Amino acid sequence: MSTLISRKVLVQLRISHHGLHFFLLGSSLPIPSPVPSSENEAHRDCGLASAQRPIPELKTHGFPLLSQSSWKSSALSFPSFVTQEKTLFQPETSAEFYRDWRRHLRSGPERYEALLQLGGPKLGRLFQMDVGFGLLGEMLVALADHVRPADCRAVLGILHSLASTGRFTLNLSLMSRAERESCRALFQKLQAMGTPSSEGQGLGEQPGGLQEEEGLLQELLMLYHVD
Repeated sequence: MSTLISRKVLVQLRISHHGLHFFLLGSSLPIPSPVPSSENEAHRDCGLASAQRPIPELKTHGFPLLSQSSWKSSALSFPSFVTQEKTLFQPETSAEFYRDWRRHLRSGPERYEALLQLGGPKLGRLFQMDVGFGLLGEMLVALADHVRPADCRAVLGILHSLASTGRFTLNLSLMSRAERESCRALFQKLQAMGTPSSEGQGLGEQPGGLQEEEGLLQELLMLYHVD
């Protein structure tokens, strides 16, 4: 037994692309490898065949392990909460607004909800100097296409804040014909949405908030050059 142990200690196994080689420690002379027999060849073929067979679905404590398709479905459903977090649109500068508006907010409903989320005061601070890069027309299109009666007051506040930004008249004149049509359609919708609540009432009988909205709407009609 001691002889076998000493031989194991003195023998070092080295693997290369030429096969298995045995070397005596402290010597560079290899020990001749055993010639593979037919039995060894058969074992090798069996090993290769078993390696190529698909691995069966295993079970641990009564629960099956996830298959490849299960991993894929789990990976697809995992980042759902990340998507929800990305819906928060809170730029701190006009450059950040422009980047996120063009990169992440591609659809009209997304842009409309983002404008409502920011609100008029925040938009006024972001674009205090200028609403450039064609953003004014794109904002008006999003508002015109998706305005709802419940959002009339918020939309009026947004329009008022945008009209107070720098070089507003210049940016208004640079809008395309389609954007001007959307602007006109937006004010027509706002006027129509404000009409039902005032039917059957005189101007003096209307609530103070509604009178303020009507006055603000008339002011915005002039600022946006809508006749």
